[in-house]
Amino acid sequence: MPSTVSAPPRGPSARPGYRAVLGAPHAGRTFAAALLGRLSYGVVPLALLLTVREATGSYSAAGAAMALFALASVLLSPVRAGLVDRHGPRRVLPPMAVLYGALLLATVATTARPGAAPAAVAALVVAAGACTPPLGPVMRTFWRRLLPDPVLLRRAFSLDGVAEELLFVTGPLLVGLLLPVVGPGGAVAVGAGLLLAGALLLVASPVAAGGPDAAGEADAPGEADGPDGAAPSVGRRRRTPLGGGRALRAAVLASGVTGLALGALDLMVLAFAEDRGRPEAVGWILAALSAGSAVGGLGLGALDRPVPNAVRLPLFTAGLGLALAGAGLAPGPVLLGVAVGVAGFFVSPALTTSYLVADEAVAPEARTRAGAWVNTAFNAGSAVGGAGVGLLVGHLPLPLCFALAAAPALAAVPVLLRMRDFGGSRSRRKSDPVGDLAA
Repeated sequence: MPSTVSAPPRGPSARPGYRAVLGAPHAGRTFAAALLGRLSYGVVPLALLLTVREATGSYSAAGAAMALFALASVLLSPVRAGLVDRHGPRRVLPPMAVLYGALLLATVATTARPGAAPAAVAALVVAAGACTPPLGPVMRTFWRRLLPDPVLLRRAFSLDGVAEELLFVTGPLLVGLLLPVVGPGGAVAVGAGLLLAGALLLVASPVAAGGPDAAGEADAPGEADGPDGAAPSVGRRRRTPLGGGRALRAAVLASGVTGLALGALDLMVLAFAEDRGRPEAVGWILAALSAGSAVGGLGLGALDRPVPNAVRLPLFTAGLGLALAGAGLAPGPVLLGVAVGVAGFFVSPALTTSYLVADEAVAPEARTRAGAWVNTAFNAGSAVGGAGVGLLVGHLPLPLCFALAAAPALAAVPVLLRMRDFGGSRSRRKSDPVGDLAA
């Protein structure tokens, strides 16, 4: 049974920062293992796309296979996270990671033969996507066990979000380095190995011991599940509804519209650059988005006394929508890069706050699932945004496309403001049947 991890001492002169986050017992090794496995998420999609394209000789077949992979991975994420919540990471993650890796290798083996049947390839790809281990939601649950202190937990979530974003930039670069050496199939195998190694190292961490009642995950005083504030029985295993009420719905909404905005932005930046005869500008404009997001995320984590989550969530969502709408008015690539960087400044804080709100809204035994719902909303929103703006670009003026892409985020702000009552005990939130996203 793991020992309780306490927050570092905080005296008048002590200002715990990111070093304190990584300096907590077992935090550094646990986070490194999670990052190693999550690097696979940046490697496998591109490598798999190239593998299927090479085998079938068809871009449409490759695109369809990857769309199915993404759908299976995203839509079943809460189900996989629910298994982790119910049975614990040490029982669920290793077999899930082994099955995921085996299906990816089977896909590589199938596509290595000339004339691979597209239906067989698609079936393997979908099965692999359905088994994608939820390392991100699991790591965010582990942060709660590692860092009960709310200030350090916010810094940990900020650091986690920025690091994850950088992994999605690093992954394709790694694929580019691997292609001349091992080819696309070999790159898929490397991605599978990264995830398997990361998952096994993650569950080997002492913080993975036990289930949802592990030390550091108990409800705060006054928020216990038992009658009259009594703590629930340790070791009790039961299936519970997700709950979360308004807070979880707000987190999912904010994450979804953030994903929608980002999914639309990539294609609009490409269209803008090509329209100005500067296609080479796409790379550094999108790099400005990542840089702005990193600055915003790390800045949020560095604040000692930020405004409450209920205020931050609509604030960051509004900032993203306004910046995105303003970006459409940029006369050239330089100012567009500045505007996109400003929009990025709100991305990581919006997502970090969404994860924090979801984490605080539900009982300990549902935290992995709650984080998975936020993650699913972001990915689904990104897919819808990319598809939607693809239908608009070329038919409408680009400034109007930017405004339409920003509209969902701006429309969500009054809804989030009406949902600002994130208070109340967790036991009340948990029993709110309206807030149950899944049983």
